[in-house]
Amino acid sequence: MLNILTQIIRILVGVTFVFSGFVKLVDPIGSAYKFQDYFAENVLNLEFLIPYTLPLAILLILAELMLGVMLLLGVASRFTVWSLFILTLIFLFLTWYSAYFDKVTDCGCFGDAITLTPWETFYKNVVLIVLIVYLMIRVFEIQSVLSPAFVAGMAVVILFICLGIIFHVLRHLPMIDFRPYAVGNNIAEGMIIPEGAPESVYEDTWIYEVNGVEKEYASEEKPWNIDGATFVDRKTKLISEGYVPPIHDFTMQKDGVDISEELLNEEKLLLVVMYNLDKSKKNGLKKVKEYTDKAMEKGYVVYGFSASTEEDFNKTKEKYEWDFDLLFCDETTLKTIIRANPGMVELNKGTVVGKWNFRDFNEIKFR
Repeated sequence: MLNILTQIIRILVGVTFVFSGFVKLVDPIGSAYKFQDYFAENVLNLEFLIPYTLPLAILLILAELMLGVMLLLGVASRFTVWSLFILTLIFLFLTWYSAYFDKVTDCGCFGDAITLTPWETFYKNVVLIVLIVYLMIRVFEIQSVLSPAFVAGMAVVILFICLGIIFHVLRHLPMIDFRPYAVGNNIAEGMIIPEGAPESVYEDTWIYEVNGVEKEYASEEKPWNIDGATFVDRKTKLISEGYVPPIHDFTMQKDGVDISEELLNEEKLLLVVMYNLDKSKKNGLKKVKEYTDKAMEKGYVVYGFSASTEEDFNKTKEKYEWDFDLLFCDETTLKTIIRANPGMVELNKGTVVGKWNFRDFNEIKFR
């Protein structure tokens, strides 16, 4: 009976890590962005590691996936279980830190496939730790029924397949797009809040100075009605989060005015996404003019889409002789829209009909 329980737990833990690794494998840049969030000054204050976020993300992805595979195959059981324990312990600390100090709202443990709150992720890791500890105790029951040579060969093949997938998606785009801006999704529909959807609940704490002493008051105490009270500060705490639409931070600002509604009604809209011009691939920027000119000849409305300043954009526009203007959007949103810098996104009345990395501009078929 205990052996059966061990095998069930082994499969559950192994599948969890394989799934977690796979959904990040098809979009390693997304994991790198998540590392940047954790390394930021206001979180772990490890900014010196930010230049290494992509290799660190790839290393983590491969570790998760391969350890999950090794557990399912029953390979190097003691090493595998202890490695999973240490890895999960690190995740446990990071998710607790994020949840307790409200630092990173989505840990990205399942990429963009499944979004969990920090506390949900923390409790998930608690359960995993308990299961892994059980496997550590019963590790002698984890054995492979396959020959060592076959298992080793299979592990090597899987590793090379994973490396091949990573190489492909880094040069092109994610093989599976779990984000709300995936091809086929409508941006305007993604911003709709359903009628009757729960609203966020907040609690205000008011700080007033009364008779030279600062005191905290709840809203129902109405400190502003106290004679001689002087307002000092107000703290707002989120009690429960309401419904958040899949797309909630999308704007198309031209000269400080949001013209999203107008542009999302265009039948032929081409956006040249360059989240940060300083970081854009120069050989990609050189390709932009050829394909945007072709688009405009076909009647497309074309805009650059960036978080860079108007001044920086105009310098780049002049350098490459572009014939389109700039739309401003938040950098994080642009990174979510497309994992390319630069890349192109085609919209038809707000529906995403195509996305291309600059290496694949030659594949664009303008209507």
